[in-house]
Amino acid sequence: QVQLVESGGGLVQPGGSLRLSCAASGFTFRDYAMSWYRQGPGTERELVARISSGGGNTNYADSVKGRFTISRDNAQDRVYLQMNSLKREDTAVYYCKAERVRLPKTTYWGQGTQVTVSS
Repeated sequence: QVQLVESGGGLVQPGGSLRLSCAASGFTFRDYAMSWYRQGPGTERELVARISSGGGNTNYADSVKGRFTISRDNAQDRVYLQMNSLKREDTAVYYCKAERVRLPKTTYWGQGTQVTVSS
């Protein structure tokens, strides 16, 4: 059974930090590129950061560059999102996504974790 389970969300003050974690199971983790998406109130889901299957390549949304860092541990089947200097506009539900890098293309989503940035 495929599972992506996010954790680490919560309430944080502006300027604070959080580290999100996504634990994967039920598929060959190292064969998948991993991404973090978010969806704020009244907005569409957007890509935050992506990391290649081997971890050597990363991409970030302009809005989080220099503040967020995506990483992965292929031995532990986990992907992380370190979020620093958080802003109110970072408030959203954050989702973990897995994309198989070879055919057949397969995509899995986690259930999401809420991040609220507020004083």
